[in-house]
Amino acid sequence: MEYVYAAMLLHSAEKTIDDDAVSAVLKAAGVDVDAARVKALVASLSGVDIAEAMATAVAAPAAAAPAAAAASADAAPAEEEEEEEEDDGGGFEGLGSLFG
Repeated sequence: MEYVYAAMLLHSAEKTIDDDAVSAVLKAAGVDVDAARVKALVASLSGVDIAEAMATAVAAPAAAAPAAAAASADAAPAEEEEEEEEDDGGGFEGLGSLFG
């Protein structure tokens, strides 16, 4: 996660996101830098509009929150109904079968 944060910091500072810059940010933060991970991150970010990706990432959870709340509200009564069905004498039937 530190690697992504380093890239976001560089983007915010309007600096070029390259291997050397990401490594320098990570080293300054006291992170043991894995050159292969840095190279993979820089390669994966090439051609990506970081500002748009960040805006989409911020907007997506805000838009998803009402939908998730509605989905969990719809699911809650179904779970309660299942529990009620299981409680209707289900425990005593099991004991009755033990005694013939």
